[in-house]
Amino acid sequence: MYLPRQLGPLHDLPDTAHAYDDVLADVVEQALARLTPEGNLEHPDCVDDIGDTSLGITSLLALAWQRSKDPRLPEAVGRSLAFHLRERVYTDDNPGYPNLKVRDSGLPYARYTLAAGAHPIGDWPSTVWALLQAVDVLDLTDGLVEDGQRAELVAVAHGYWRWLTEATFFNPQEAGNQAIGCVVGGLMLARHLPPGQGAAVRARAIALYADKIRAHRVADRGALLPPEHGGAYDNNYGPISLSFLAQAHLVSGEEIFAEDGDALARYIDARLTGGGFDNGGPRYSEQHSGFESVLGLRYFSARIGSDLGRYRGDTRWGRHAVKADGGVDGHFAWMLVWQIQDTTRWHRSPSPAPVRHQLRAGTVSVAFDSHMTPSLVEAAGTYYLPAAVNRQHGFGPVTDGFLYCRPMGEVRVRDLGADGLTAKLVTKPVVGRDHVLRHVRSLYVTDGTRLWVTVAVERLPGTPYLLAGLPYAADDGDRVRRVSQGQVTSAGELRLTHPESEGVDHFDARAERTQEEAAFALAADPRGYGNPDEGWRHLVSSTALEAGPAPGAPQDLHVFAVRYGPAGPFAPTFRHDGTGLTVRTEAFTAVIGEASGDAHGEPELALTAP
Repeated sequence: MYLPRQLGPLHDLPDTAHAYDDVLADVVEQALARLTPEGNLEHPDCVDDIGDTSLGITSLLALAWQRSKDPRLPEAVGRSLAFHLRERVYTDDNPGYPNLKVRDSGLPYARYTLAAGAHPIGDWPSTVWALLQAVDVLDLTDGLVEDGQRAELVAVAHGYWRWLTEATFFNPQEAGNQAIGCVVGGLMLARHLPPGQGAAVRARAIALYADKIRAHRVADRGALLPPEHGGAYDNNYGPISLSFLAQAHLVSGEEIFAEDGDALARYIDARLTGGGFDNGGPRYSEQHSGFESVLGLRYFSARIGSDLGRYRGDTRWGRHAVKADGGVDGHFAWMLVWQIQDTTRWHRSPSPAPVRHQLRAGTVSVAFDSHMTPSLVEAAGTYYLPAAVNRQHGFGPVTDGFLYCRPMGEVRVRDLGADGLTAKLVTKPVVGRDHVLRHVRSLYVTDGTRLWVTVAVERLPGTPYLLAGLPYAADDGDRVRRVSQGQVTSAGELRLTHPESEGVDHFDARAERTQEEAAFALAADPRGYGNPDEGWRHLVSSTALEAGPAPGAPQDLHVFAVRYGPAGPFAPTFRHDGTGLTVRTEAFTAVIGEASGDAHGEPELALTAP
């Protein structure tokens, strides 16, 4: 089976002017065939996320007219704009909407679902989306529609802004992408208002960003990030926030948006595997956006000098939103407009600078969480998630059911490159259930095709083993295929174990259930509203690679050594003396300094090829 939404890298989609003209030409033909006598451009199957969609198609038609001057388009744009202004602008409060601060304001808003009271919670983001579609239409229709219609649209767009920022609580779903999108709408609207009004809206938009979004950023992996549905980052919505930050900077020139976009982009770059696979977030553990992410990933790939476009998106949405039949939907149409207007090109090579929360070379990568425990390991095209044992998740030594990966004190990191090898040494103090403090030293070395992991810790009681990951998925062309095993070699005994118990809190990689499905099943709230990451933390056990202690280790240490990637001879040797622990493999010799480190307590590492 395949994961349903992670398909090809987004930078593989052609983004030349000719390619975009072909996309717009297809949209034009679909739209003209769909246009009703009333001017409606909504997809016939659209029910949710509908309030902005006809206007979104209108904006694409306006852009197509700007580029092609197709004589069929002015009449279609005028009719469809009239439809939105007449049929899709609501001024009566939606029954049951819980986030109003002002009752019966009379200000316009867009509905998530057209039926009164049917699903009012989505009206805030739907109104953000309608505002963005409206300002795009205003940007693109100078000379295309008559002045009275443009003036009416300016008034409606200004009303949308006021409803979002005066009549309701700002960002009621704590969704960073929605909130930054609202700010972008204000910045773009300001250019269409009289100077005094425009300056006030622009200032208000920037203040909302500073006070309501930036001041409440959430820390993760050394970065401060716009909160997304209560979490630090979401692998679906996070890159969409990056696109909004790119547009905010393009429209306003304010450096605050560029600085925060750089920080988010570097964070994404660090957590993303070389193959572009990622999972996790407070809303969607595996679902990926498509065209909605392109602007931000492309714009900031150039700014930070790294290949963010390797991000595996849902290429079924590679150009624009579509329904099940493949027909165009106007949802999020502004993102296609903006990426066509932006002339930034993809940066396609990795950054050469070492990054604390990532090890990457060639086709091997390790992403680390805030505790510097691997959150995702990639080797030989296979992706390994942290395994679970006894309700504990991670990579690390285990004894008597206790997993040694949660630090009790400062985590030290040393990066090193030598002789075509790239290495990272992570040293962390860990307290076991016996209250004894031990120093876990984890060495990660890669030649770009294989990954060697050596973990050393003061001798443990019982029969310890290394929890070495949950083999989960593998590249298969432009798809990601579910797997339950991978190419791993161990110096000690290697076992691939599966949960002995049944139930959703025991994840068996052989079963036809995705990590996303299991995570939502364990979440407290319904799918689409719950936090799957929080649910996944309730996992009791999982399929796991378990590596026994390496033979020949020093008497005072337990050493575990595994290699991810192509098979072959693997018989590492170890020596422990006053200089530290020497590890010799077929590919390198490493000397890991003592736990006390150098004069500043930093871990020491030497690395040479044989």
